[in-house]
Amino acid sequence: MHHIGRAAVGAVAITAVLSLQPIAANAAGAMAVGACAAYGYAIDFPSVDAAKTTAMEKCGSSCKTVVTTNKGCVAFAVDGHKPCGPNGYANAKKLGAAQNIALKQCYQYGGKDCVIRAFMCDGKKS
Repeated sequence: MHHIGRAAVGAVAITAVLSLQPIAANAAGAMAVGACAAYGYAIDFPSVDAAKTTAMEKCGSSCKTVVTTNKGCVAFAVDGHKPCGPNGYANAKKLGAAQNIALKQCYQYGGKDCVIRAFMCDGKKS
């Protein structure tokens, strides 16, 4: 009888410990980019396809490009004086890398005063 009590206490303890484990976060994200600095984003979605769809819906009809991420970051850069002109976008594991690549692309395509318009990181704890 004493052994049954210990087993019950052990089962309750194991259940309590398992319930404290973190639940896996959704890790798919997307940023849609379009004409004249338009953008829409979606973070922490269960799939890349769901994130893409939501990002496009938020962006509107001018968006034709979608950049995705899975536990990473996305950045979108535009020319600050010509938002309908050159732009750049990128995804990377770290925010700084995504921003640097997006800025380089903006300058590469003719931007003179490129700035980060939007960025997001997905599937990371703050």
